[in-house]
Amino acid sequence: MSGKKEIGGAILDRLFEVIESRRHADPSESHTAKLFAKGPNKIAQKVGEEAVETVIEAVAGNNDKLAAESADLLYHLLVLWSARGLTPADIWAELAARRGLSGIAEKDSRS
Repeated sequence: MSGKKEIGGAILDRLFEVIESRRHADPSESHTAKLFAKGPNKIAQKVGEEAVETVIEAVAGNNDKLAAESADLLYHLLVLWSARGLTPADIWAELAARRGLSGIAEKDSRS
C-alpha cells in the first residue's frame, strides 16, 4: 500500500450499518435517506452513473480520482443492496461459494 494505513473489508460492513441507520431519517438532513426516498430504481441508476465515472478515471489513469469514484460506487452499491433487502453477508456468502471456481466455470454454471 502506498504509505496509506491499511483498512480491511470490515469498513464496508460498518458503512452498511450506518446506511441502514439512515433508512428512515429525514431526507432533508441525510443524503442516504434522500436516496432511499427516491426508491431502488433511482438508486440503481445512481450506481450506474458512479460505475461509469469509475471506469472513466480508470481509463484516464488517475488513481486518486479512481479511488474517490470507487468509494462513491461502493457506497451507492451498499445503499442499493439495502434498498433491495440484501446485506453484505449475502454478497460475501456468494463470493465464498465461488471460491476455487474458475471464472469460466462459474459463468457456465449460470446457464
